[in-house]
Amino acid sequence: MPLSKGQIDISKSDARFKVAVCGRRFGKTYLAMRELAKHASKPNTNIFYVAPTYRQAKQVMWDTLTNKLSSLNWVKNINKSDLRIDLVNGSTISLRGANNFDSMRGISLDYVCMDEFSYTNSKAWTEVLRPTLSDRLGSALFITTPAGQGNWSFDLFNRGQETNNDWDSFQFTTLDGGNVTESEVADARKDLDERTFRQEYEASFETFAGQIYYGFDVKRHVKEYDGDLDKITAINLFCDFNVNPMSAVVLIETEYGLHAIDEIVIYGSNTHELAEEVRNRYQTQKVTAYPDPASTQRKTSAQGRTDYSILQNAGFNMKVRRKHPAVRDRINAVNSVLAPIDGDAKLLISPKCKTLINCLIKQEYKEGTQVPDKDSGYDHLNDALGYGIEFIYPIRTQVEPLTNAQLSGWESRTF
Repeated sequence: MPLSKGQIDISKSDARFKVAVCGRRFGKTYLAMRELAKHASKPNTNIFYVAPTYRQAKQVMWDTLTNKLSSLNWVKNINKSDLRIDLVNGSTISLRGANNFDSMRGISLDYVCMDEFSYTNSKAWTEVLRPTLSDRLGSALFITTPAGQGNWSFDLFNRGQETNNDWDSFQFTTLDGGNVTESEVADARKDLDERTFRQEYEASFETFAGQIYYGFDVKRHVKEYDGDLDKITAINLFCDFNVNPMSAVVLIETEYGLHAIDEIVIYGSNTHELAEEVRNRYQTQKVTAYPDPASTQRKTSAQGRTDYSILQNAGFNMKVRRKHPAVRDRINAVNSVLAPIDGDAKLLISPKCKTLINCLIKQEYKEGTQVPDKDSGYDHLNDALGYGIEFIYPIRTQVEPLTNAQLSGWESRTF
């Protein structure tokens, strides 16, 4: 089974878990068939090929795989009703649908291939298939076209981009596969909107329609702070007060604006513990806190002290508005520093702030509204970030003063 260069790169990776995000007609399913055969060539291995549905697994893989293995004289028995192929070396390959993932519990596997996994429930992997690989130290291949930055495929892809010997990830366009001509791709661009084209043919993780912080881009905004952290003498603390979780973002001022260097997320906590954690991490620095305006009234201590006074007594310099800014103003302020119209971003985020990055990517509006979804759990760090950003970089409506002539005109009007 010959492979293209991109397919070879994926196949040769020694990572236990491989994630391949590719454009349409790259040859993902052909690669999957080749990898299934490669792993099945080892005696007594148990292998699953998992598509989004059982029907898709049968339509996409069954006939092609059975014909190929039969031509190699590898097949001992074919069970069409169960979509299982028994090989002469004692190995088995079974085709399954992720839509009925509970039926795959209690099985030990050596290898799993999840095809178009971005269109499956993530629990099929995390709750069922991942445990099936544990006793045999099995491996997995994930292949798909992308389904946006809010999809769990984006998380797995980014995991493969980290320094981790167990995970590796790849991204290839349709043209990289060598199965589609340039002229055909050019014609497809004419038929599709730009966002859909980038996703389907260029394997780009696009932002989804309801994303609140549309100005955020991982490639643009996630950067290591290149200064000396040991020489930092002052930090800014943006806070949102919740028991589950108590949330804060730690930022430093730079020549371009702000750089988030740390995040604090503590479940079942209180403001005392937050202040203590900040002091434990940053013992010598001056701390300026920009809390939720409700902190001036909200009381979480047994002594009835406000969140504001607790932070103030911890030695923090306090900056807070008298009342809450409008939610829209807070969101617009964050987007404006991420993607200002007339310049470079005023906010960068360290890769260390994984929860904040995830929240910026995934929090969305409730369907059909401009109301932020607070049920997903992505709101707390975003709210913390917004309180500080809105204070430092407020959104102000620019109003031109009325001329004397205009004033006269208004004065002479009758209603």
